[in-house]
Amino acid sequence: MGKRPVTLCTCQWADLPFDELCALAAKMGYDGLEIACWGNDLDLDKAYADDGYVRYIQDTLKKHNLVCKAIAAHIIGQCVGDAPDVRLNNFAPAALANQPDAIRQWAIDTMKKAPAVARKLGVDVVTGFTGSPIWKWMYSFPQTTAQQVEEGFDEIVRLWTPILDEFKKYNVKFALEVHPGEIAFDYYSTKTLLHKFAHRPEFGLNFDPSHLQWQGIKPHLFLQDFAARVYHVHMKDAAVTLDGRSGLLGSHIDFGDLRRGWNFRSLGHGDVNFEEIIRVLNATGYDGPLSVEWEDSGMDRVEGATEACAFVKKVDFKASDFKFDDAIANN
Repeated sequence: MGKRPVTLCTCQWADLPFDELCALAAKMGYDGLEIACWGNDLDLDKAYADDGYVRYIQDTLKKHNLVCKAIAAHIIGQCVGDAPDVRLNNFAPAALANQPDAIRQWAIDTMKKAPAVARKLGVDVVTGFTGSPIWKWMYSFPQTTAQQVEEGFDEIVRLWTPILDEFKKYNVKFALEVHPGEIAFDYYSTKTLLHKFAHRPEFGLNFDPSHLQWQGIKPHLFLQDFAARVYHVHMKDAAVTLDGRSGLLGSHIDFGDLRRGWNFRSLGHGDVNFEEIIRVLNATGYDGPLSVEWEDSGMDRVEGATEACAFVKKVDFKASDFKFDDAIANN
């Protein structure tokens, strides 16, 4: 197995014009992009209808010697499965503000276009979120019944099945990022969701260790157990800094504030054991991209993302093709 391509997830960079972003990513050392479907990045509606626009995206990548290994549709997918939430106004077209049914229908219709656009771009994976109608009940007080939880999972399956049918049609996979706020946010909720979808092959995972780390889950064990369903990998770090006053729930304090009990960190500045992750990826034969999702409110993003790219290229050691003691074996 050769070195895996190191890509930049552009979700946090969509404020930049696309050509400028590509130039910057190349300068920072990246091999390619995981392109976000919002901001100044990829417009799904336009790409679905206009092959000339798709060629512009491809030509711009080529000009900067970049490849596209995935497209990211997180905020659109969130609008599919969330309970009515005024915060979704930030994700949906402005004309749909405060219309939860219209926002959901827009999200479903748009997500159905994602695999067609991915196929045009020559991309096999769309990363994203599903949303969750029951995340607000996580603590279970007032009491949440087992039936309410079951119905929440069933609603996600009902909403996403027609979307996944489109993914099947285009032979593209959807990779859910297991993440707080999603129907699958930890180990056991992921097991439940995969079972609910009857392990259909179009539905898998975008492995992101940072969201597991602060919850107390060992990311490499999660990766090992779900390896067959991991279709894409995010490289992202987090640090738990509990000090006796702070807690894991964050206290409604914004990211980056040092009073928080945990924060996302630039790669190599947190607690994630990336060597164990690479060893599992090598053992399970994952040869897809390692996509840096850079989030660190305490560091300059260009300096941080440049350092992160170099960090990933260093830590991504090749698997051995022989046993270390073969050289002393009897012939």
